[in-house]
Amino acid sequence: MIDGKLKKLCKYLAENNLTVATSESCTGGLLSSRFTDISGSSDFVKLNFVTYANEAKEEILGVPHEVLSSFGAVSEECAYNMAKGLREKTGCDIAICTTGIAGPTGGTKEKPVGLIFVSVYFNENISVKKFVLPSFIPRKIMKFLFTQTAINFAYHIILHKILPE
Repeated sequence: MIDGKLKKLCKYLAENNLTVATSESCTGGLLSSRFTDISGSSDFVKLNFVTYANEAKEEILGVPHEVLSSFGAVSEECAYNMAKGLREKTGCDIAICTTGIAGPTGGTKEKPVGLIFVSVYFNENISVKKFVLPSFIPRKIMKFLFTQTAINFAYHIILHKILPE
């Protein structure tokens, strides 16, 4: 089953000749997969990266080492720089990036399991939002919910004023 907001978002991309690119950490390619589940996605999906390791974030997206060492990979600053670098690298119209902690291990009090930062580049702006999902969710479901969170945020940034809910 394909999510209604994702369908509307992809329809908007196709109808307006816009391209989307993704860079994912905690979602491990699932966000890209969900976009490419849409028939005709080759018309608007530009390029997708799984930048799971910090080195990939640095080398592929140009996330400054100082950002990663000072704030960590799971941070607003990293998510912002992921979107900035993805836009610069691909020339896409829309960049959607995810970085978070899917668990069930690895969280801390400051950065718990279920924490995700989503960044969206659109119309020369980068928006970043922090979300925290319940930590007890199994990893596979957490990753799916992280992608849904990213889709909902991108939909809100791009279409909420254009299309009714």
